[in-house]
Amino acid sequence: MERLKGVSMILIGAMLWGATGPLMEWTLDVYAISVPFLLTIRLIVAGIVLLLFLKMKQVQVTSIFRQKIWTRPLLIFSVAGMLGVQYSFVAAIDTSNAVFATLMQFLAPVYVIVFVSMRLRKWPPVYQVLGMLGTLAGLFLLLTDGRLDSLVISGEALFWGVLVGLAFTFYTLYPARLMQEWGVLLVVGWSMLFGGIFLGLINPIFLSDEWGLLADPTLIVAIIAIIVVGTMAFVLFLSSMRFISPVETSILSAMEPLTAMVISLVWFGHFLSPLQIGGAFLMLVFVTWLSFAGSEKTVEDRS
Repeated sequence: MERLKGVSMILIGAMLWGATGPLMEWTLDVYAISVPFLLTIRLIVAGIVLLLFLKMKQVQVTSIFRQKIWTRPLLIFSVAGMLGVQYSFVAAIDTSNAVFATLMQFLAPVYVIVFVSMRLRKWPPVYQVLGMLGTLAGLFLLLTDGRLDSLVISGEALFWGVLVGLAFTFYTLYPARLMQEWGVLLVVGWSMLFGGIFLGLINPIFLSDEWGLLADPTLIVAIIAIIVVGTMAFVLFLSSMRFISPVETSILSAMEPLTAMVISLVWFGHFLSPLQIGGAFLMLVFVTWLSFAGSEKTVEDRS
């Protein structure tokens, strides 16, 4: 029963996060709102709402600060994890589109392999090398449409795309102990609030002339939808890891780019060429195979 609960969480969370991308793309395009302004509002409001919700459930939301050992990792996760993945994801959307940003986030297992290999100072196993080569081949087709002299995505978009994969890797791996000790909602709530405040200090939104855009009720509805859907996606994704393995989480997360592709096709008419579709398919297949093969290898090593 718990496994079914975990599977349901990751599937719903992945589809919600996949839907968040096109919604953000539409908001950024139609209203010309800046990434820092949108994200500062989103993170601060979502963080406050989550913490108030926990307070109403009689949770001692400030208890995490009574033991100073947890303050530093919480702040690190808030800036490098929560803010890092959200900012790079939205920036990748702003400079390209939702499908590209979601697929680049899906590359996280490749970054994990590279990181572990560098830390251990040895080459990864053959199956991991083959998985990475297959994934990169798919990425090449997606980015160039199969032409060596052509890059479909701008250099700026590629930079943010690589960064979103790195940030998502950190976001997934770093907060395990924090969330085990204090719970997903509490950690997510504070990290959103701190991440939003940090971004608001770097790019002071109180000095921004974008506040006038909020006179449009449609924009307010769009921002509320982004806050609600995105927050639910983050909470469901992280909560699912209590009930299913990281491998299953990685495999089922394939619903994110698939959902983004379908919505972008219907909503924006974003048609990928046959080679780009093939590249996206290769990425999904090889990233999923990497996770599955890694699981099988672990089982063999233990037996």
